[in-house]
Amino acid sequence: MEIAALCFIVLLVIIVFVLMIYNYFVHKKIESFTNLNLRVRSLNVLQEFMNTLGENATINEKLDSINDILINKYAIKYSTIVVFNGAEYEIKASNVDKKHWDSLCNLQNEPVFAESIQSATPKYITVNNENEKLPYQKMEFGRAKCAMFFPLYIDNVYIGYWVIESSQPHDFDSLDTTILEVVRNNIVIILKSIANQSTIENMVRDDVFSGLKTEEYLYGEGKKIIDSYTTSGICIFKIVNLPDVNIDISRETGNDMVTQVSNYVKENLAPNYIFVRYMGPKFAIVFSGVDVKGVTNFMKDLKARLEKLQIEFEEYYEDETESEETEIGMVSPKIKVAISTYYKGTSLDGALKKLENFIDQNDENSISVL
Repeated sequence: MEIAALCFIVLLVIIVFVLMIYNYFVHKKIESFTNLNLRVRSLNVLQEFMNTLGENATINEKLDSINDILINKYAIKYSTIVVFNGAEYEIKASNVDKKHWDSLCNLQNEPVFAESIQSATPKYITVNNENEKLPYQKMEFGRAKCAMFFPLYIDNVYIGYWVIESSQPHDFDSLDTTILEVVRNNIVIILKSIANQSTIENMVRDDVFSGLKTEEYLYGEGKKIIDSYTTSGICIFKIVNLPDVNIDISRETGNDMVTQVSNYVKENLAPNYIFVRYMGPKFAIVFSGVDVKGVTNFMKDLKARLEKLQIEFEEYYEDETESEETEIGMVSPKIKVAISTYYKGTSLDGALKKLENFIDQNDENSISVL
């Protein structure tokens, strides 16, 4: 009996040991599956980020979309992206009420986050009960009870931070920061990728004499309108005799010519067409959704009417007594036009540059379709 009992006990031990090994491998498979799911979800989020980056939208609209993706995909209560713009810290995207933005814009000044910024590592803070508040909360109590702070760096230069918050104490205790680190890096990639677009948007100016936007407008805000159509007619026209007018008559007459030509063209364009001063005597028009044939017919008529404009100027001469006299002279603009088709998704800059190069080859006031 004793031998049988001993054998039975040994058998049980073996069974328990086998079950432990089995459970261990099952746990590893579940853990592996979970990590795989997290990686797949992270890749899906990154793909959504990239899709947002490719949209025809302003910088602020893209950052708002990215922040919404973070909130929805990771079930985050509050998410805020703050960036230093060269002069001050500003909120680029947030779902927090604007009355709290002042405190969220100054987290870099909070001692609790100083080490996080210096070491480029996340910082997690939380309260233990409902009566406490987070260190950076000055006037608010009930909104956020824990927060995780992620400093943002581009090429080892600190440029701002991403902060997520929850209304529940200790809500982020078991949060996988590895995945959020990946998200943080994706945010940095997005900010770096859209830096050029931001520069272009900030370069847009209103030309003094024509009252038109400068060329940069085409590649930022204007492109949203342009790319709402599959194809558009694009045109560059040049006031061929403008340099001669500036030299032979006066710079004031040349400026007046630019103003009158610009005003006349503006008055005859539909609202969804984009008209900018391209450079010097050259102007660009994008006829959104219009084919080349329609643009050509329009520009033939417009060119003829523009060349009938009479720009007045005072002409000085000496009479027989060598006294200086003046009389009113007239000069008309001479227009050269180059037209082509722009296809959505291709390089608008490249298409316009091709037209510009062609139109600069000679100074004949003609119309050409490329």
